[in-house]
Amino acid sequence: MKSVRSACQIGFEAFNAFLADDGWAIASHIALSALMAFFPFLIVLASLAGFFGSKELADQAAALMLQVWPSQAADALAGQIHDVLTRTRGDALTIGLLLSLYFSSNGVESLRIGLNRAYGVTETRPWYWLRLESIGYTLLAAAVALVLALLLVLGPLLLVAARYYLPLLIEPKEHLLNLARYAIALVSLVCALFVLHAWLPAGRRTLRQIVPGIIFTVIASLVSAAGFGQYLARFASNYVTTYAGLASVIIALVFLYFIAAIFIYGGALNAAIIRRREPAAPSPETAPPPAPAG
Repeated sequence: MKSVRSACQIGFEAFNAFLADDGWAIASHIALSALMAFFPFLIVLASLAGFFGSKELADQAAALMLQVWPSQAADALAGQIHDVLTRTRGDALTIGLLLSLYFSSNGVESLRIGLNRAYGVTETRPWYWLRLESIGYTLLAAAVALVLALLLVLGPLLLVAARYYLPLLIEPKEHLLNLARYAIALVSLVCALFVLHAWLPAGRRTLRQIVPGIIFTVIASLVSAAGFGQYLARFASNYVTTYAGLASVIIALVFLYFIAAIFIYGGALNAAIIRRREPAAPSPETAPPPAPAG
């Protein structure tokens, strides 16, 4: 009973910190930044895939990123995503690609702002270093997405070979590929959360310190996706009648808003637990001021 009461107190403390740090406003900023960064990121993804000689990989990678989205929200953007990925571009290695890379890194910067607020830390690193780091994360995410997509493309061939050598152990089941796609998307989400919480905001946190918020974020995100999907299945027409041609964008924006709020609360939850274990840890009220520009 005492542990349950303590957990409730920590959760309530984290929620109060979420509200005090303008968590809802930061979530809307992250959602809008992520949506605006998504299509430039797809251009970077298509350019990298073309560099490796297979633009179809970009389609696979985009589908993989949307795997944990509600089908209604993912389907709403499917046509636009396909247009971006299949359109021939003459600016693949010119200023156009550099601008796409810069704008897609804005999504990473918005996540940094949210986590800095959640953990109650003040950023002291130079702005140009932070931007280069965000661009690096963007390129890494694109490369990892392509590698995972390649694994899915090779999946059927691997299953055929495995069935040839182990016919009694591996049956020809198509749902194995769908399960593998979902599992890869989920594992990628968990790995991305570890990287973001550990290294993106100012300071450093141990694995033990960030695990609770990551577990909460994964579970709450899956529940939110399922719940939002059920809601859209019944009331998606409301968005069409209200927003007309913008319905697909609004659906994606609302979904990202919920996920962003969950993401920030996960950071606030970690910060609340850290303050319980280490009373000297910084809080939003006691965080040091930024270092003067030198």
